[in-house]
Amino acid sequence: MTTEHLLWIGGAERAGSGELIPVENPATGEIIAHCHSASKEDVISAVELAHKTYKSGVWSRVPRHVRAEVLERAASLFETHLAALIDIEVAQTGRAIREMNAQVPSLVKWFRYYAALLRTEERSVLPTVGKLHNFLDRRPLGVVVQITPFNHPLLIAVKKLAPALAAGNSVLLKPSELTPITSLMLGKIMKEAGLPDGVLSVLPGYGATTGKALVEHPLVKKVDVTGGTAAGRAIGEIVGRNLAKYTAELGGKAPLVVFKDADLDAAVNGIAFGAFIASGQTCVAATRIIVHESIYDKVLQRLTTRATSIERRMGSPKNPECMMGPLISERQLKNVEELVDEACLYHERIVQAGGNRLEGQSELDDTDFSKGYYFPPTILAYNKPTDRSILNARIWREEAFGPVVVVVGFSTEEEAIELANDSEFGLGAAIWTRDLAQAFRVSEQIDAGIVWVNTHHRNDPSSPWGGAKSSSGVGSENGIDAYHAYTTTKSTIINYASAEEMAAEDWFREGAGNVRYG
Repeated sequence: MTTEHLLWIGGAERAGSGELIPVENPATGEIIAHCHSASKEDVISAVELAHKTYKSGVWSRVPRHVRAEVLERAASLFETHLAALIDIEVAQTGRAIREMNAQVPSLVKWFRYYAALLRTEERSVLPTVGKLHNFLDRRPLGVVVQITPFNHPLLIAVKKLAPALAAGNSVLLKPSELTPITSLMLGKIMKEAGLPDGVLSVLPGYGATTGKALVEHPLVKKVDVTGGTAAGRAIGEIVGRNLAKYTAELGGKAPLVVFKDADLDAAVNGIAFGAFIASGQTCVAATRIIVHESIYDKVLQRLTTRATSIERRMGSPKNPECMMGPLISERQLKNVEELVDEACLYHERIVQAGGNRLEGQSELDDTDFSKGYYFPPTILAYNKPTDRSILNARIWREEAFGPVVVVVGFSTEEEAIELANDSEFGLGAAIWTRDLAQAFRVSEQIDAGIVWVNTHHRNDPSSPWGGAKSSSGVGSENGIDAYHAYTTTKSTIINYASAEEMAAEDWFREGAGNVRYG
């Protein structure tokens, strides 16, 4: 029997008037829950409540230390609910529980980071000319909308919520219709932490209805979305008409460059983690592997061995020994299959590992792969590092969002940089080398918002996370920049001149003489 989840509005569960959303377990194909969705009327009501709450000042104008205390309590409560959050996250995403056991507990860092920022932020005093005291303050924007994807439901929700709430905004969160449950649980945790009713609402729904109604509402002052490039551009067009602020973390096709002096075992471990964590369903997945010709054969052989090992240990995501779970949906599986099949059709003998949907039973735990959306770690590469005809395949350029990598060779540093930048995307990139000078030199020339050296997919609340090319989005998450993006700057100028000095500034006084201007 499946459970039914309501909307979270005004600090309470409410029935939605939109269509009921089935939530599927991608490992089994079973419907595990149904979730109410927000209709246009539900959205209008929620936005108006959020605006009313914002104007009341119950959150937007409380002392900053009060907001910091709520965020700190949220972190502590989050920890007490970890077991339930992890179980639901595994069930709705299909992510391996060993991944969720590592990721979900780390999210408290975002609440604590922005609580600390509130307690330590200093206000600027500007050197304005004259007897004037000019100081700056940060004020919340008002009602903000956040749209989160299916791949990291809790992680991305927390990354967005923490700075938005720290700044004093009222937030409307729309999780992916594929993975809405833990975001609804987050609403209850925030209420328990002391967040006033009406400050946070969670509105599951489909993008064409719920999402559209949210982003086009004139009371919304900012939209923050993580998703695909096409959706991001469509949302940006709507947001722009309202002249609202916009942050978008969009597509990626991350290059990973392995130079000849790299630690090969460490590099192969880094490739496997960057490419196959979350079944390759991350915006910074290492999908274009660029390897120096002199070590190409060794890297390819070791990576193939690693991919085969991971495939052998795929099974139920609930199994602590499972290395990788399924893709999120049948639609996503078909997209990956189409890109791989197209590459194989025009480029013979390129599949070094994987390449086809998994069926039959798992070697690990007898999981029936045919009931879920399992696709193995897949490596596409020619045996000769000088053969680069695969660069013409769609899989080299398009975001597959699955566990598929393309491996190509290079001979010179300039060639490696050219291949790394051969993409419309520019979110993440990685370099593996023992040469520190080379690391600095190459990282400066790679067009990506994040460049890792001898590591991959590092994420910290203090470290900005955003793209360097428009197809990867605008703005960034994390750090002080994210907090500032949820605020507007208020400049206050106080004239402390004496009465006599002020009298001398009478612009329209009788008689001639020099008078201040500006």
